[in-house]
Amino acid sequence: MIGTGYVGLVTGTCFAETGNDVICVDIDAKKIENLRKGQIPIYEPGLTELVLRNARSGRLKFTTDYKEAIPAAQCVFIAVGTPQGDDGSANLTGLWKVVETLAPLLDKAATVVIKSTVPVGTNRAVSERLRELCGRTVDVASNPEFLKEGAAIDDFTKPDRVVIGVDRPQAGEVLQELYKPFLRTEHPFLIMGLESAEMTKYVANCMLATKISFINEMANLCDRVGADINEVRRGIGHDQRIGFSFLFPGVGYGGSCFPKDVRALISVAQSKSSEPSILQAVDHVNTAQKEVLFQKIHRHFEGQLAGKQIAVWGLSFKPRTDDIREAPSLVLIDRLLTAKAIVRAHDPVAQENVQAIYGDKVTYCSHHYDTLDGADALAIVTEWNEFRNPDFAYLKHKMKQPVIFDGRNLYEPKRMRELGFTYSGIGLHS
Repeated sequence: MIGTGYVGLVTGTCFAETGNDVICVDIDAKKIENLRKGQIPIYEPGLTELVLRNARSGRLKFTTDYKEAIPAAQCVFIAVGTPQGDDGSANLTGLWKVVETLAPLLDKAATVVIKSTVPVGTNRAVSERLRELCGRTVDVASNPEFLKEGAAIDDFTKPDRVVIGVDRPQAGEVLQELYKPFLRTEHPFLIMGLESAEMTKYVANCMLATKISFINEMANLCDRVGADINEVRRGIGHDQRIGFSFLFPGVGYGGSCFPKDVRALISVAQSKSSEPSILQAVDHVNTAQKEVLFQKIHRHFEGQLAGKQIAVWGLSFKPRTDDIREAPSLVLIDRLLTAKAIVRAHDPVAQENVQAIYGDKVTYCSHHYDTLDGADALAIVTEWNEFRNPDFAYLKHKMKQPVIFDGRNLYEPKRMRELGFTYSGIGLHS
């Protein structure tokens, strides 16, 4: 398993859990040293226990040395980052460096499996490059990941489906055997062409991002016409053609996948002289949605935010992760600091990552209630469970002004009014 980031570490550990011998390779010597000590570089519920158990058993090892890992491997998974480039396309520099390094070490029967999210055509290009470097045909398979941060172990061990892109059926059969322990409940193992598998990953993420941007745009419209987005959501969600999933309005999506993949597919489309109007709108709506919470705060205080103390609950882009990439909280904090507001923030696991960006410009509190001392307003950005049922009397007692801007619609507007709060959600009729 080349790459011990989010995807590589989860994938390698889950394969080891089913009895396979897995060696995880990374060029970051410090990360490998920490993993050998049992120090996990990411926050993911349940992962630490699995890593420790499989490392103790000898099934899971960590190294910086390709020569230790590649020659005996039957499957070589590539799970390195493909970050967004300046033009929105995926940066494949890391991927190509891996290909060049592993090629002379590959066993003749080995299958190279690309887990990284890559543009359509990349797997075929890797296959051609390996043929040049190795002097023979090397089986290359596309195996896109569909892991949700915060639920990755369950997603891997109980997948909705496993998607494999191959040129030769035999390569698919090798991977089907590897995934068999996770498919005992008859979820499908889908074998398709290389390009179709690559496209499946992008289309899945872009479809989910589209649903989020759509419901957010409708919520903003509800604000203007006096409708309640929760009532509207219930009204449409019972239509089986629509459903309820990913129809929760909020302050926009973030993370390492949706923003990057939407922009990458836009770039792919434009490179083929196609105008991806819907995808461009999805990205535009999401960028604008991250400003909505600040705009509400700004309007409430009539633009006079200097010296106002704002409590922020939630910093990660979603619950159950410490990932702050493209997080809406960062946009809010940027705007508040620019407006000379005082920011006191809490997140169960992501505070260190935010502190690495803002340093002492933000006050970080060990308990979410501590952010409220003398607060002029509370802004809720991430829907951690511990925020769902607070002691509202205590909140009101601690706050200078009982004002809540809820970016995740955690509370009922009517109840909040009855409790004496000024309360503003996303698309809620109050």
